Amino acid sequence: QVQLVESGGGLVQAGGSLRLSCAASGRTSSVYLMGWFRQVPGEEREFVAAIIWSGDMTYYADSLKGRFTISRDNAKNILYLQMTSLKPEDTAVYYCAASRTGWGTPKKGTQYDAWGQGTQVTVSS
Repeated sequence: QVQLVESGGGLVQAGGSLRLSCAASGRTSSVYLMGWFRQVPGEEREFVAAIIWSGDMTYYADSLKGRFTISRDNAKNILYLQMTSLKPEDTAVYYCAASRTGWGTPKKGTQYDAWGQGTQVTVSS
């Protein structure tokens, strides 16, 4: 089992930046892929970005490419999401997720088998 704990959310003005962190613990050696998703109450969970845990391949939602950057520190088992030029429509609960599966679709939530509790990001206009 992998446990995930997000941090770094908060309130920021439009145009500002935030960096989210996700600390992974437990059987991290089994992780192949990690990702970020976000969800607004009443709406479907939305893919944000993903990264191969021991490689260089990254995946982004087309609408967020260029503003959001995913990265990781393997030595510390921490996943990051750097968010810049934030907009009010980026307001959501952001979740990190981990997958042990080496195939599938990184952009789909069903790919992942461990999730964090989420961290709220609120962007004011």
